[in-house]
Amino acid sequence: MNRNRFFILTTLSILVTIVTLVVAQRKKSTDDLFVRYIVDGKKQDIKFYWKNEKQENFKSIRNLKNWLDQKHKKLLFAMNAGMYKQDNSPQGLFIENQKQITPLDTTTGNGNFYLKPNGVFYITVDNLPTICTTTNFIDNRKVKYATQSGPMLVIDGQIHSAFKKGSANLNIRNGVGILPDNKIIFAMSKREINFYDFADYFKKMGCKNALYLDGLVSRTYLPEQNWIQTDGNFGVIIGITTDQN
Repeated sequence: MNRNRFFILTTLSILVTIVTLVVAQRKKSTDDLFVRYIVDGKKQDIKFYWKNEKQENFKSIRNLKNWLDQKHKKLLFAMNAGMYKQDNSPQGLFIENQKQITPLDTTTGNGNFYLKPNGVFYITVDNLPTICTTTNFIDNRKVKYATQSGPMLVIDGQIHSAFKKGSANLNIRNGVGILPDNKIIFAMSKREINFYDFADYFKKMGCKNALYLDGLVSRTYLPEQNWIQTDGNFGVIIGITTDQN
C-alpha cells in the first residue's frame, strides 16, 4: 500500500513538474515574441499626444520625450497610436482633452484601416478604457482621448473573421486590448507576424476587444524592459508618464 502511494505521489510530482516547465516555456516563448506593457488607467497618467503648444507635430517618440523632459515629466512608455496621413494628421477620429480634433471616418477604402470592422480606442473622463467597433462608437462628450484605427483584432471575444491562420502576410505589428480586469494591454511584435497570430495573442490574454494600431513603422519605448525605440515619423503617440524626482 505504501509502495503504491509512493509511486502515485512520485508520478504526480513528475507530471506537475512537466506541466510547470511547459507553461514556463510557453510564457518565455510569448515574452520573446512580444514587447508588452499593461496600464492601469485609474492609477497611471495616460495621454494621447499629437502636437505641442506651438502646434508642431511631435512625430517621433524622441521629440515627445524631450518635450516632456522640459516639463519635468518622465516618459515610462510610449507607442504610436494609429494610422496617419502624409502630413502626420490622424487618419480618422482623434479626440484630445475632450476636444474632437479630427472626425470619425466611416467611409470605405483600401488598406488595413478600412478592413471592416475597424474601431476606436478611447479613454473616458473617468479614466475608463474602451475599445469598440467604429459603428458602435458614440461621443457622449465624456471621452477624454480617442484614436481610430483598423482593423479590429478581437471583436466580442472572437478573432476578426477576415484573418487566416497560417497567412503569409507578415509584418511588425502593434495594437491595444482591454484585459478582463479593465486594464489596458499594449503589445508590439518583436518580429514579423500575421494578423491571425497577433489577434490570437490578445484573445489568449483574455481581451474581449482589441484593436490594431499600425505595422512596419511601429515603435515602442519601454526602458524598464530595455526596449528603447525613440525614432519614428508618426501622427498620434500614446504616452505614460510620471513626475520626475
